[in-house]
Amino acid sequence: MAHYAFINENNVVTEVIVGRDETEGDWETYYANIRNQQCVRTSYNNKIRKQFAGIGFTYDPVADVFIAPQPFPSWTLDAQHDWQPPTPRPDGLGWYWSEENQQWEQA
Repeated sequence: MAHYAFINENNVVTEVIVGRDETEGDWETYYANIRNQQCVRTSYNNKIRKQFAGIGFTYDPVADVFIAPQPFPSWTLDAQHDWQPPTPRPDGLGWYWSEENQQWEQA
């Protein structure tokens, strides 16, 4: 059993399905041809393409990774394709990002 993400013309994931294992054939191409849409395998255990794809994720074909949606407008994407806040999260539990105040606040 494997999972496959369908990608639209903007490289955004529109659907993720359970499909056949790639050891049994080229299922990315098979599913892409059926749907007439790009299809890319994704992995629950994050062994391929950085992380498991979800609806709304972006596929970067150059880096061959899935990128999660941007959590807040002020956050930026780092070289490892992870979103980073303007300031690091403080140690400990109960912190959340306040986009309005542009800082970490405690719950």
